[in-house]
Amino acid sequence: MLETVVPGVHAWVQPDGTWWVNNAGAIVGGDDVFIVDTCATEARTRRFLAAVDGVAGGRAVRMAVNTHQHGDHTYGNSLLPRATVLFGHERMREALRTDPIIDGCPPFWEPVPDWGDVTRRVPDVAVRDRLTVHAGGTRIELLHPGETAHTTGDLVAWLPVEGVLFAGDLVFSGLTPLVFMGSVGGAMRALDWMAALQPEHLVPGHGPVLHGSEIARAFGQLRRYYEFVLATVQPGRTPLEAASACDLGEFADWADAERIVLNLHRAYAEHDGAEMDLIAALSDAVKWRGGPMRTSV
Repeated sequence: MLETVVPGVHAWVQPDGTWWVNNAGAIVGGDDVFIVDTCATEARTRRFLAAVDGVAGGRAVRMAVNTHQHGDHTYGNSLLPRATVLFGHERMREALRTDPIIDGCPPFWEPVPDWGDVTRRVPDVAVRDRLTVHAGGTRIELLHPGETAHTTGDLVAWLPVEGVLFAGDLVFSGLTPLVFMGSVGGAMRALDWMAALQPEHLVPGHGPVLHGSEIARAFGQLRRYYEFVLATVQPGRTPLEAASACDLGEFADWADAERIVLNLHRAYAEHDGAEMDLIAALSDAVKWRGGPMRTSV
């Protein structure tokens, strides 16, 4: 569903926001259209772009940005017009260039996603810290939080005049966040970094759009979750053992609860100063669930 956040700024919100079902966005300014992220599959991306075309009135998609590397936000890149200039963080660009999952998703999810007719398309312009672009009269600031957070190469799209922040997966609204390819502490500090921008409207990477006081409330919930993850690290127990023994409490009703296992794998790796085994983390999440993780893709 394409939701107007403020005039000319639209959020593509895909319920229920669980595995591989992301949010994206479009900014229509003057004669230009600026896209924030694509979707995981050909079918979902085509629906998104058709909806954008419906409000753009024939305006060309001149620019786009990927907020991070993950396929739910990037695999549809190849469906953008060839002339569209695509931006992304320099580390995100390299990660997407070598991402194997677009070539065949492993069976950790059920049903296994079918991406459709998409091909790998990486950003044309690599951003390091910040870059300002203009879509017609709309100023769009592409900002990196300064450290690893959800991933090593996150960007937000900040519209300072309109007070709209496209946060990517630095924010999950009403469901379990995921930081297993980033940093638990970094994700927590990114909340303060975003709060300092004082957004009035926030489009999360997953879940409903947030407005006004809802933003601070969501930041508080996410901060408590990350604190919970760090407090659940127990030397002498594996991440799976710690996850199995913990009580999720206020977070038990959040979708994709198995991410506690993945986030603990990251927290343990950070605690020990070690590399994280991605396949072991995903395998443990499946064990915790008692079967493959559910997806609507």
